[in-house]
Amino acid sequence: MADIKKVVLIDDEDDARLLIRQYMEDFPQLLIIKECNNGLDAVNTINSLEPDLIFLDIQMPGLSGFQVLQKIIHVPQIIFSTAFDNYALKAFDNNAVDYLLKPFTKQRFEQAVNKVLLNTTKNMDGIKNLSDNLQSNYTAYPEKVLVDSGNRMVSLPVNDIVWLEAEGDYTKLHTLQKSYLSSYGIGTLEQKLNPTIFTRIHRSAIININYVKEVFKDANGYYVVLQNNTNHKVGRNYLDAIKKLFV
Repeated sequence: MADIKKVVLIDDEDDARLLIRQYMEDFPQLLIIKECNNGLDAVNTINSLEPDLIFLDIQMPGLSGFQVLQKIIHVPQIIFSTAFDNYALKAFDNNAVDYLLKPFTKQRFEQAVNKVLLNTTKNMDGIKNLSDNLQSNYTAYPEKVLVDSGNRMVSLPVNDIVWLEAEGDYTKLHTLQKSYLSSYGIGTLEQKLNPTIFTRIHRSAIININYVKEVFKDANGYYVVLQNNTNHKVGRNYLDAIKKLFV
């Protein structure tokens, strides 16, 4: 019987990991030893459990799949499972890895697994080069972030954030349904967010421009009204950021 390969599934979507588990039922030589739903856990798991093969998503909270590759010490074989842009993934063709572009069929999954099973070489330099090449074509801004919610961390889509409010050394992240408290300061979070979507309008406020309902001016200055009907005064030092939105 062929040697059993230890496998780790890394994807923040439960349904995506479930699909891989189902497809893997036809490969008894593959044994799932751990599942991870964020990049930070993935790095620790890979380095401690030393799997033979990982299925790795790219867009994840904490660390992206590319950042995971840059931080691991143990280098397993890798199959990317991602909805990432097909053009950038052409870089995989010259490396000893494969990728599954979501949504993928069972047949495509089997092709990827068989390719990896036949290739037992672990090319550290090739993987590092792959990571660097793809990172240069990849926006570093996360699509999801992990935030505190009671006694657990939940994955919050960044696009659901309506605005951010400075609260001392912390920051409140407001969605239409709920607010979350981040241990990061608003300046640090500003650096992590896509500036084409999130605009600083005050030293204590950042807004998601997709939720802007209207902008008005009175004797005291400019105000932004968001879709949750909250009014936000625009600081004098941030007027240019708002005026750039005018057409």
